[in-house]
Formats: sequence, structure tokens, C-alpha cells
Amino acid sequence: MPKPTPARAPEGREPRMDERQASSLADILADARVWKLKDASANPSSFRPAWSTGRRALDARLPGGGWPTASLIEVLLGAPGLGEIQLFLPALVQCQRKASGDTPWLVWIAPPHEPFAPALAQEGIELARLIVVRPTTATEALWAAEQTLSSGVCAAVLLWLKGTDDRWLRRLKLAAEAGGALGVLFRPERHRFESSPAALRLLLTPGALEPQLEILKVQGGRPGPVDWLDSSVSRPPEVGSVDSIGSGSSQP
Repeated sequence: MPKPTPARAPEGREPRMDERQASSLADILADARVWKLKDASANPSSFRPAWSTGRRALDARLPGGGWPTASLIEVLLGAPGLGEIQLFLPALVQCQRKASGDTPWLVWIAPPHEPFAPALAQEGIELARLIVVRPTTATEALWAAEQTLSSGVCAAVLLWLKGTDDRWLRRLKLAAEAGGALGVLFRPERHRFESSPAALRLLLTPGALEPQLEILKVQGGRPGPVDWLDSSVSRPPEVGSVDSIGSGSSQP
């Protein structure tokens, strides 16, 4: 495409400020390296549906109004059992109820405590379509996460891990994109200052009265603290009923 030629000012007159600005803008828009919003909207694959978090305050801070599917979300924990299941429980229930055809699978890999089945069933989780994987090593856990994320039959895969490298994180991200699943990686807070390819990074830490949530990284959104237990929406189960029932840790 030929480069647009800005209109020239008549001889003997200096171009006005608005003419110079229009000329610069035309030059910028003609550059093939410039990505335009209309170009993205023309590509249906660029749209990724989102599952509502169940809290208006948190939905309002996330592009698409909820947890992005076909992507990797990283949650850094001050301690396991702070409420990480509460955080995603509304979305897990939604993705099973709203599925067309067979109910999709939910997969939990290396959770630190035994899931409390009665509480999950009461909240609406279809237990017959929930798989809990107990790997013996971190490598096995990562392999299981990659396979389930890319399978195309899982709505969400939750993985608890003490640590991993950037190469594996990128593999998990690509697997989630390929399978269209909601991928969630829980890691200790000490990884906060490490780089991560995750589209969304959150920090969940203990607070004086309730767990505190902070958005560390969000593509197209605004980082910062968020009131995820906003009382204007139905309050999730108390910490302990779903998140911390069980004994001992089984994290690789």
C-alpha cells in the first residue's frame, strides 16, 4: 500500500500545528508495524470468553469481565489454604453448568489438602467429573498439567506447585491456549519477583481479618489491590470449608 502523502501547505506559509500533527499521525498509521484495534476485532480467534469470578469488584478489574479462558493464570500464595479454591469456585461451577453436551472435566493436580467433597457438591460441583491427580514429583505434575490443559475436554486445570522454571511455564501457557482451558497455577509468594508468561498474576496473602488479594499483572487491565470478598455479591464459603480441609501436604 502506498504511503499516504499529507497535504502540503501553500508556499510562503508555515504548516499549522494541527497540520503537522495530522501529517505525523498519517505516517504512523501507514507503518505496517502499527497494530490497530480493528485488525484484532476482524479475527474471531482473538476473542477469548471469560468465566465470571462471582464478585463484581473483581470482574470489573479483569478484561472480559472474568477469568480468561485458554490462558494461564498464576496465583502466588502467602500460604496454602488461604482461599484459593473460593477464588475460582464460582467459575468452576459455571463452566460445568453452562457446557453444551458432556459436562467438562475439572482437574486438580497436587492440591495441598484432600478436597472436601460434601462442600464442593453443595456449591454445585459435579464430583463425577472432577479428577484429583497425586503425582510423586514436580515433573510428573507438570506433565499431567500439560496433557490435561491441551486435551480439549477439560474446562479448568488447577495445579499446585512449589516451583518451576520459565520453560515449563511457557509450555503450560501454550497447552492452555491449545485446549481452550482455564489454567491456574498456584505457587508460593517467593516467586513474586520472577518473570512469568502468565496473562494474569495474582497475590493472595493473609490479612488481619480476611485474605488479601492483589493483581500483580493483567493484560489490558489495572494492577493493584482488589476487594474480592465484596459483600455486594453472595459471599463464598468460609475459609476451611473448601480450601483447607485435610491433613498434610502432598505438593511435589
